[in-house]
Amino acid sequence: MLSYVGETMSNLLHQTAFFNLTWGNYLMILVACVFLYLAIAKGYEPLLLVPIAFGMLLVNIYPDIMASPEETSNGVGGLLYYFYTLDEWSILPSLIFLGVGAMTDFGPLIANPISFLMGAAAQFGIYMAYFMAILMGFNDKAAAAISIIGGADGPTSIFLAGKLGQAALMGPIAVAAYSYMSLVPVIQPPIMKALTTKKERQIKMQNLRPVSKLEKILFPIVVTIIVCLLLPTTAPLVGMLMLGNLFRESGVVRQLTDTASNALMYIVVILLGTSVGASTSAEAFLNFSTLKIVALGLIAFAFGTAAGVLLGKLLCVLTHGKINPLIGSAGVSAVPMAARVSQKVGAEEDPTNFLLMHAMGPNVAGVIGTAVAAGTFMAIFGI
Repeated sequence: MLSYVGETMSNLLHQTAFFNLTWGNYLMILVACVFLYLAIAKGYEPLLLVPIAFGMLLVNIYPDIMASPEETSNGVGGLLYYFYTLDEWSILPSLIFLGVGAMTDFGPLIANPISFLMGAAAQFGIYMAYFMAILMGFNDKAAAAISIIGGADGPTSIFLAGKLGQAALMGPIAVAAYSYMSLVPVIQPPIMKALTTKKERQIKMQNLRPVSKLEKILFPIVVTIIVCLLLPTTAPLVGMLMLGNLFRESGVVRQLTDTASNALMYIVVILLGTSVGASTSAEAFLNFSTLKIVALGLIAFAFGTAAGVLLGKLLCVLTHGKINPLIGSAGVSAVPMAARVSQKVGAEEDPTNFLLMHAMGPNVAGVIGTAVAAGTFMAIFGI
């Protein structure tokens, strides 16, 4: 009897995670806890970081939660494996764009079309990171997938990695992209302040002109036709983004707008966030390639921010001081965090300066620009 009890207790003890985890798992658990701290205590984009960090926590305690059906005894994969499959199939990234479109007002971009230039300039970091990744030993498709991190756009990063067959790198790419999206308020301000003068940061911009309802309805239709004719492979992202925006602006499908921007959006964020976090098992994440990806992403994001600000400075000169260069930093597609940072940095110099709506123009242009960059890479590789 005692031997049976002893054997049973031994079996139970060895079934705990303590006997199966490596030092790498414990390190990733610590990283997950740091992410949770940043999200909960510091408020760094908790909608992103909480599910990502918890997915990271789960997979490093119980790796089978990401097991494929072939790896299990009963032929049924782990819970987060199926969530992650929706990432690889580009379903969740496209649905995120649908929700973003339903939540986004393109009015500032329509009212100030020059914002497109700043949104385009902020994509410079993507192309620079592409060539740097090749120099660091990545093949051309892997380099393209990594470079999109520079747009600070998690869904597009996941979408492109899947389309280019870089599933092995999708986890580090996605975590880096979402981490930098969350850390926009930390990364961007020093760059913005270093490249602008106090006088430039204090520039007050004129109020944007009113945008008619017809303009707002035509915008998603025209953009879809033009962009998707030029780059058909962008249709899943640009098409969903513009469909969501048409829901919003048409005014005749309020129920669809509410669903896309609320219930559906938050469901997809849960699925995508936890699955992205669960792709960071110690075995997959703790290697030299991951460190290079994280470094390249940071460099690309920093250079994208700098390029947007520098073009803003140029436009400031050309318009005789009518454009505040700070709004150029919002050209990265982290909506609306980057626009809020432009507002915050400007308000630090002059609390009466309101740049938020002006910054939303380059910000939403950056979303389109990053999707176009992804489509360009897919066209180059014949995807």
